[in-house]
Amino acid sequence: MDSNHGWPEPIIRVQSLSESGTETIPTRYIKPPSDRPSIEASSYTLSIPVIDLSAMSKEEMASAVSAACREWGFFQVVNHGVRPELVRHGQEIWRGFFHLPIEEKQRYANSPTTYEGYGSRLGVEKGASLDWGDYYFLHVLPSCLKNHEKWPALPPDLRDITDEYSRELLNLCGRVMEAMSIGLGLDPTRLQESFGGTEVGACLRVNYYPKCPQPELTLGLSSHSDPGGMTVLLVDNHVRGLQVRKGSDWVTVEPIRDAFILNVGDQIQSLFPFCQVLSNAIYKSVEHRVMVNAANERLSMAFFYNPKADLPLSPIRELITPDRPALYKPMSFNEYRLYIRQRGPRGKSQVESLKTSQ
Repeated sequence: MDSNHGWPEPIIRVQSLSESGTETIPTRYIKPPSDRPSIEASSYTLSIPVIDLSAMSKEEMASAVSAACREWGFFQVVNHGVRPELVRHGQEIWRGFFHLPIEEKQRYANSPTTYEGYGSRLGVEKGASLDWGDYYFLHVLPSCLKNHEKWPALPPDLRDITDEYSRELLNLCGRVMEAMSIGLGLDPTRLQESFGGTEVGACLRVNYYPKCPQPELTLGLSSHSDPGGMTVLLVDNHVRGLQVRKGSDWVTVEPIRDAFILNVGDQIQSLFPFCQVLSNAIYKSVEHRVMVNAANERLSMAFFYNPKADLPLSPIRELITPDRPALYKPMSFNEYRLYIRQRGPRGKSQVESLKTSQ
């Protein structure tokens, strides 16, 4: 049991619980029956769109990305231009971090003030239900928040590899943002400008889901939509876990080697009058969750591409019409992020609570 570091209760590392050999999970991790994963949900046969970026014009990419954002809010990209060797090395080196002795990892124990560092819970509500996973959270942009001293020193080349990986994903995010803008009939740079131009934010959360003796009773990450702008997710090639809500069903995403899974966050939804904030909900942020596994650990790397933190966001004016009024109140990403961090993952209820009354 660790010191609190500002959390409402002492932190217990899920990895330590898993490695203790326990055959039952503590009550705090058991989800209500309605929230538990099921075999029926995990075998649902629909699949999210897969977009091959290698042979597409800008217009073709815009059309494919726009359709996926409108219909699903999630899609996979292959042949995306990020070297497979870098992708695999990133996964291997972060897995190496989580396999270090607990004493080494504890040097980076995080607090709920910034979440930066090594963590095991989201939200600060005392007595809240907990998820079966540990994580590491770090800032990439803006440069004033990026601090290599807060990144793990071991394994030895983790910092350099994470830097290179982040630069490549920033480039990919720029291409996808352009495609999203064109797909809405806007100027290619319009969505990026709404995010603050070159003053965007970016951060990385590496999720580690240890083996779980009772995976049918819990989740690695509870149902939520991502609070930021866009997420680029790298998942384990061999272990399924991510589920995306489609209507009343949960669709298990089949991982594709070296592919990235992209999803729209609440801030882009809010930018569009009839979507989330910027898109006023034309492009939708979608609930998703993570299952855990009795036989295998699982690691994923979530790269969050966010608006300038203190920039008030409201729907893009070109997308507001009498028939499509603004759905969301203006709010900065900093304000919204604090709102989320205090409550932890709660489906779509957080962004929906911010809608204007019509």
